[in-house]
Amino acid sequence: MRRHRTTHPDSAQEALLTLGRLVDEALERIRVQRARVELAEALQRHLLPPQLPQLPRLAIAARYTPSHDGLDVGGDWYDAFPMTNGTVGIAIGDVQGHDVEAIAFMGQARTSLRALACATTDPGEVLSRANDLLISMGCGLFATCCFLTFDPLSGALAISRAGHIPMVWATSAGHSGIILDSGGPPLGILPGEIYPVTRRRLEEPGSLVMVTDGVVEGPTYPIEKGLEEVVRRVCSGYDGDPDELAREVVKVADLTGHCDDAAVLVVRYAGLPGAG
Repeated sequence: MRRHRTTHPDSAQEALLTLGRLVDEALERIRVQRARVELAEALQRHLLPPQLPQLPRLAIAARYTPSHDGLDVGGDWYDAFPMTNGTVGIAIGDVQGHDVEAIAFMGQARTSLRALACATTDPGEVLSRANDLLISMGCGLFATCCFLTFDPLSGALAISRAGHIPMVWATSAGHSGIILDSGGPPLGILPGEIYPVTRRRLEEPGSLVMVTDGVVEGPTYPIEKGLEEVVRRVCSGYDGDPDELAREVVKVADLTGHCDDAAVLVVRYAGLPGAG
């Protein structure tokens, strides 16, 4: 004779209540996580410049994308601002970590650079002073950074790097490459560091492109290959709109399978007067 299993009504009700409680707890964790991510993303975007300066013969555009998994935001940042000597200061950086503390440190680094650039226009000196200032804050974090000054009227370019990825360049005449200038360690590690400055002169119309490692590096994608892809895309779009070029370059991150946030800063130069 086949016997039917019976369930006690109280046991079934208790199981349903337990299941409902677990579902509610899971939904609450999702809501808290989503709120945390939205808050961090809003904080990061608020700390980035709301607009970039547009100067004679010079156009600047930028793009930022959060990490692909959507769980963490990082400390990638960029900035551009007129300086007291008539040049423009341009910076990009990447802070260690992926949390609100990293974002706060990013804000301190960006603000420090702006403030120090009012006291000295030498990019190496700006990075040296920013390094010591960030160490004195005792945050225990570090940041890579590339800071340059550019005079669009004379074409004078001065670059200093603190552990950051080299920048890419391309001209309307078809020349391109990676600027393998010397640099120093990331900011926030060793006090009293000296950051060398590379000086160049730009005369032809063209573009400078600065990126963070989230653009060009992935778990199985080497940074050298990523930079080569950036060069290819910059060469194919040197005469286009800088916003379009920034959007195109940040898409390199789709090839790398990156899980980090990514930032791109494009500087489009019209060349010296009479050059184009």
